[in-house]
Parts: sequence; C-alpha cells; structure tokens
Amino acid sequence: MDELRAISTFIRAAELGSFNRAALAQGTTAQAVSKAVRQLEAHLGVRLFHRSTRKSALTEEGQRLFDSARDSLQALTEALQGARSAARQEEGLIRISAAGAVGRKVLMPLLAAFGQRYPGIRFDLTLEDRATDVVGERIDVGFRSGNPPDAQVVARRLFPIQLILCASPGYLAEHGAPARLQDLARHRCVGYRQPGTSRPVPWEFKVKGETVFQCVPAVVCCSDPEAEMQAVLQGMGIGQIDSINAAAPLRSGALVPLLARHVSDRMGLFLYYAQRRDMPLRVRRFIDFAAEQLQGGERYWLGAAELRPRTPAARHAPIDN
Repeated sequence: MDELRAISTFIRAAELGSFNRAALAQGTTAQAVSKAVRQLEAHLGVRLFHRSTRKSALTEEGQRLFDSARDSLQALTEALQGARSAARQEEGLIRISAAGAVGRKVLMPLLAAFGQRYPGIRFDLTLEDRATDVVGERIDVGFRSGNPPDAQVVARRLFPIQLILCASPGYLAEHGAPARLQDLARHRCVGYRQPGTSRPVPWEFKVKGETVFQCVPAVVCCSDPEAEMQAVLQGMGIGQIDSINAAAPLRSGALVPLLARHVSDRMGLFLYYAQRRDMPLRVRRFIDFAAEQLQGGERYWLGAAELRPRTPAARHAPIDN
C-alpha cells in the first residue's frame, strides 16, 4: 500500500466530508477513494469513518489521525513542490571539484562569466588533487586532468593537455639546449613529486608514436605544479610543464619550448558528473556552458608553430631523430 497516497486520500475525504467529493477533487472514483480508506484502516487496525448510504463521519480515531496528519501532510507537500521547483530553477548552489591549477587558471574565468549570465547562481569550489567521489561528496560537477574518470560517471574530454619540456631563456643562454632526450641526463632539471606518495614523477615523451617515460636527476623537486613552473621560470633548470600552466609563459617568451617533437598529449581535461536524469536546471546549464566555452581549449595548449623555440641556443640545437 502507498501510505502517503492513502493518507492524502483520507485527509481529502475528511476535509470534504464525502467520498464522492474527494473523488472529484482527486480526479478518481468514489470506489477508489473508499478502497484507499479501507486499506488504510486495515493497515492501521482501526476504523476511521462511520459510513452510511448517505454520508460518512470521522470516528474518534479518525479525528485524531486527521488532526495530527493534516498539517504534516501540508508541510510535506510544500517541501516536495519546492524540490520540484528547485530542479527547474536557474538559481541556487552548484558544487564543483577540480585540481588546484585547473581551478585557478581554467575555472575562475569560467565561473565569472557564468555568474554574470546567471546572477542567482552560487558556487562552492573544492580544489584538491585527488579524484573526487562526486556522489559520495555531493559534488555536482568535477573537472580533472589526466586520464578519463571511472565508468561510474558521465565524462566529457574538453581539450588535450600537453606535457612540454621548457626552460627560461637565461638557463639556455648559460647551459645550452638539449639536442636529444639522452642529453637531459647532463642538464639541471626541475621535477615534480606526487603529494600523496612523495614519489618523483617520471617525465613522459612521445617517441615514434609511442609513449615512453624517463626519470631525470632533479636539482629541485616540487609537490606543487605551479611552484615547479616558478623554479623553471627562475632559471633553476629544465622542466616538463603541463600546457595549462605553461601556455601563457611560453607565448610571452618567458619560457622556451624544447624537443617539441616529443611533446606528449595523451592526457586531457575532463568534465564529469553523476548519471542523473533529475539534474537541476542550473547544473545542466553550467555543464553545457562549460563544454561550449572550453571545448577545444586553444587557450590552454599550443600548436606546432608555437612550439618552435625562439632563442638562438634552442633554435640551433641539432634535431633529435
């Protein structure tokens, strides 16, 4: 038995004083109303109405149930209506999760633009490098760089993320540029280590269509990708920087790309969310907006022409075959 429906039918019959009137109000038949009330009486083990051929009246037990349940049912009905309305609204809170650099460099401009379009939207942004359980942690939308999220979520690849070997013009003027991957062993290098494990992350390259990994001796090893890039900008060594962080300084000339033919681009930036048909309209609007604004992501990766080195030391280095 559907208790909520049965109680709703009982309250309507008690308010109107007639099964026929209750049936008209609910768009059903008097027989269906009578059946729902009988089922409720059998379920509770009490008689709720005195019945006659002409009218029905509440019993003492029926009156007590009516007095106690009417206000509660009204509050529940209003709460359900509010929830349905919220699902259609373009106002309210959107909870978002992303890695630190993605949140600061990619999402902040996006959130600002979306907020201007929908001023009733509020954001709760969580920045963390671990993969977020969007269901368990009540996250509406996640953004993650690297490999695709697991199959339990809907994921969209927005744009590729390149791993670009680069150095400052000052470093190259003093130490020269590597001509081939093997030359990295004699250069000063800036590395990255995973915050959770503290293990150095090997550099990743594309060689003849295959992905290869190479460990390098790091004179500086950072657990934060932006600190890693700052070390490279300060001329402390060569680093392999992701294109989200590296695009702007490479385009400005503050950094110089190296060994461009070996840039790996197998990773990407992914937008992901739980598979929910009843997604609030504000979340659906944001997902569509983010996909439209970030698809392709030319701002966050570099074309072949942009990966050509500009400094003499790098430009005149022998080509690695």
